[in-house]
Amino acid sequence: MSLKITRALPELVENDIITDEIAQNIKAHYEKHNINDSNRLVTIFGILGATLVGLGIILIMAHNWDHFPRIIKVMLAFLPMLVGQAILGFSIVKSKSTAWKEAATVFLFLSVGVCIASVSQIYHISGDLESFLLAWVVLCTPLIYVTKSTSAIILHLIFITYYTFEANFGVRTGSLAPLYYLILLAIPIPRYIQLLKSNVKSPALIAFHWLFPLSLMLALPLFIGSAYFTGLLIYILLYGLFYNIGKHSYFKNASLWQNGYLFLGAIGTIFLLFAASSRMAWRMLQYANKFDTNEILICLILLAAICFVLYRNSRTTTFIKGDLFQYIFFIFGIIFFISNESGVIATLMINILIFAIGLMLIKTGADNVHFGYLNSGMLVLAVLIAFRFYDTNISFELRGLLFVLIGGGFFAANYIKLKKQKTRNNSKT
Repeated sequence: MSLKITRALPELVENDIITDEIAQNIKAHYEKHNINDSNRLVTIFGILGATLVGLGIILIMAHNWDHFPRIIKVMLAFLPMLVGQAILGFSIVKSKSTAWKEAATVFLFLSVGVCIASVSQIYHISGDLESFLLAWVVLCTPLIYVTKSTSAIILHLIFITYYTFEANFGVRTGSLAPLYYLILLAIPIPRYIQLLKSNVKSPALIAFHWLFPLSLMLALPLFIGSAYFTGLLIYILLYGLFYNIGKHSYFKNASLWQNGYLFLGAIGTIFLLFAASSRMAWRMLQYANKFDTNEILICLILLAAICFVLYRNSRTTTFIKGDLFQYIFFIFGIIFFISNESGVIATLMINILIFAIGLMLIKTGADNVHFGYLNSGMLVLAVLIAFRFYDTNISFELRGLLFVLIGGGFFAANYIKLKKQKTRNNSKT
């Protein structure tokens, strides 16, 4: 698109549609964007190249490993890491481009893992994958601030999340894995905040908006253990925190794919509400473990964090008081404690809450002529009705009729909104 615009500039100047100064400014604007796009592409391919080179070295060494004497094995184990350090040091001292630093960081990160694994194999050092991942990540942590590389943060988040899977989800009594995870997660946060304050909407920063909440979401079982009953409440609180962070004024003009907090918070909340919308779910949860000291502490921390974020959001002009998603954590908390007395009432209230969410999304889509909200609301209602077919004795004829009505509602609602949108556009012109 930018190429077509720049080619059309001389004709626009010739026909006195725009001035020569405006044409030059437009050309300079698109040239700047083209340079940024090309640099971004070089960085991506540099990282990919470093990853492939690192993996290739691993395969070559693995294939010929048994034929080398021990001293050669030790030298080969440290060689990739030393080469990576040399390349990274050269790129920092000579102030090389971002592509150099990112590629060197990825290569060095992988080389550290190769070195640890190789030395352990050479000298038959016992250990498990959990301790190996922990040592790997800790040794590579300085890269986050020494190189100021976004790739280092991305690899850091991926590997500490993988570490939580290998930590057996907190099954072992007295395990320090949850504490290690929190410390490791906190290390890149100052760098993350620094990037947020720079107001540069880079692809790496968008990736962080997804990786941080995803890491917390996947690592949460490490803290819950076998407390499935309270785990449901903790996850609702976590998704409530994500959603309210996503409603911050920073994300005001961000699209949904640029706002991982909002997307994961909304989708996660709806998913858990549907999972808790049947009587069987509450019956099973009532036999699970109840509150423990750790679970109470986690709930209080998450609740305090949500209240703080809500307070900060309420001071901005983008805060919407009628958004039900922002308060679902509170409503669900009440239902959660009611379930101890009556699972039937809790089930009924969850279904009413899901129904209210569907209506809210439909209303939001109708008021703002937004087809995404409109169709999402109708989809929520359709899924709710479909789920309840398995709980009630409704005839197949009535079920078929309801689905026909829902499908017709989809077409009718979208057609009416499309007509309104065309009418609004015509009135503006």
